[in-house]
Parts: sequence; C-alpha cells; structure tokens
Amino acid sequence: MEVLWLAQEEVKSVMDMKSDMQVVERAFRQHGLGRVQMPPKSYLYYTAYNGDLRTMPAYLEEENITGVKIVNVHPSNPARGLPTVMALIVLISPETGAPIAVMDGTYLTDIRTGAAGGIAAKYLARKDSKVIGMVGAGNQAKAQLRALCEVFEPELVKVVSRKKESSEQFIREMADITPCEIRHEEKIEKVCNCDILVTTTPTRKPIVKAHWIKKGTHINAIGADAIGKEELDPELLIRSKIIVDDMVQALHSGEVNVPLSKHYISENDIHAQLGEVITGLKPGRTSEDEITIFDSTGLAIEDVASAHLVYERAISKGLGRQIRMF
Repeated sequence: MEVLWLAQEEVKSVMDMKSDMQVVERAFRQHGLGRVQMPPKSYLYYTAYNGDLRTMPAYLEEENITGVKIVNVHPSNPARGLPTVMALIVLISPETGAPIAVMDGTYLTDIRTGAAGGIAAKYLARKDSKVIGMVGAGNQAKAQLRALCEVFEPELVKVVSRKKESSEQFIREMADITPCEIRHEEKIEKVCNCDILVTTTPTRKPIVKAHWIKKGTHINAIGADAIGKEELDPELLIRSKIIVDDMVQALHSGEVNVPLSKHYISENDIHAQLGEVITGLKPGRTSEDEITIFDSTGLAIEDVASAHLVYERAISKGLGRQIRMF
C-alpha cells in the first residue's frame, strides 16, 4: 500500500483562496444540515514549553471524505527558528480506514481559516462594507484579508500590531491583493472604526473595547482558539449577535469561552452556528445597525475539505511522492 506525501510547496502550488472558500462553504453547509461527524478538537498541554498539541478528526458524510489534522501552537517557537503553528493532515479512506495522503497542513490552516472568515463576512457583514480593520498583522491576518477581498471591494484597510515593522510588512505583502489604501495605525481604537473588524491575536485579555465598536460593524474574532483566550470586551458580546463555527467547540475554546465561564453571557446568548445561517435555518444579519460577531475556533471539516481539494489537484498534476507503507 502506498500513501501520497505532499510537502508544503506542493500544497501551496495547488491552493487558491477562491476555490478553498467554495469547498469550505460547502463543508459549513453540510455541518448546518447535520451531515458531518466532528468531535471537538482534543488538546495536550505542554506547560513547561508554553505549547499545546491538538488533534482534529472529521468525516463529511455527503462527500464521503475523512481525515485528521494534528496541529501545535508554541508561541516561543520563532526564537528557535520554527513556526508558532505547524500542522500535518492525514486523509483516510472511509471504506478501508487506510491512509491515502499525508500533507503539510501549516499553509493549508492559514488559508482555510481565512476562507471561513471570508464566508462569515459574506453572510453577516453589511453588503456596503468598505473599511476593514485588522488587529494583528501576521500570517492569519493576511489570509483573512485575502478572503475578504474575494467578497468585498474595500476602499481602506487599517492595521495595528504590537510591532510597527509587522504592520509595514503586512502592507507590503498585501499591496498586490487590493488596490485600496492600507495604512498602519498606532492605536487599536482607530482600527476599530470600520465596517469589518478582524482580530487575529493570541491575547488572553480583551483588547477591543465595546464602546469603540459602532453600530453595523461585523467582527471576525479569530484569535481565541483555546481555553482562557479572549480578544473582545465581554460587554461587546452582550450587545452583539454571536455566530459560532461550532457550538460545542466554541463553548470550550472560542471567544465566548471566558465570558461564559464568568457568567457575562450564557449559551442562550449565542444566536447560531455559521452553517445554520448558510443553510437558512437561522437568520444572519437582520438590520443595518446590528453588530455581528463570528467566533472562529477552526473546524476539522475545513481541514478535511481543503485537504481533499489539494489531494485531487495534486493527483491530476502528478505532484508528490508515493511512499510505501506496508
């Protein structure tokens, strides 16, 4: 038996944001209709090394594709010359349980998370949104902006980060993505004056204040993906319509996890899962003045759908190496 091995450069060569948004939206639709199997991600915590490891299995029943992602988060890794996040994805045959492909999931994770944010904004942001605010300027911020530019035509992008150099690099790299002005701001408050706000930081205390957010804003809250993480003032969640990617996972490790544990909000304050909005089972934005929040924890169905797209394209192009297993 042979397994296809795909390195990161091969994954990159066959992925594009537009196509990935299509497969990820289809996966969310199946999730909304209850046609997927996806237990919440499981965690191992390495407290001595300030890191964790997560396993994320999923089965998309309608398309008959399945697999698992193994991913770490080690914030101290850059000092060692390693990425903060690294991932590996294994696609598996539902018929036999045999692995059919192993591929780098690091770049894929960035793209599929950006795709989810773009899809959320498509259904939840005002259609006339023109100003995008970015809190954070790393790889995920870049992926989020790429996805948003597939849906909207921004007139201004504002970005803030802990280091001005990161914002400057963001501006240089994103110049080819959108012709609009992209400018660095010194304060988060100025970035929050926007139509669509994207937060992609690893903070464990709120950095976006409720009174900074104007009526009609949509927020993609991306950074909180583990217990204890939060980016948004709990008061902001109280006055907003909250849509999560997956209820069980968000309760455990999404933007809502800390406000829930401190009883600022309850589970009843969560309006819907994104898949329910996409399928029309629950409404999305219902007024121009609503503040909407998409709480993204990152779902295994996104990984499996994206990895299957990569696998099919790699096979058609003859990419990768077949490695003998047995």
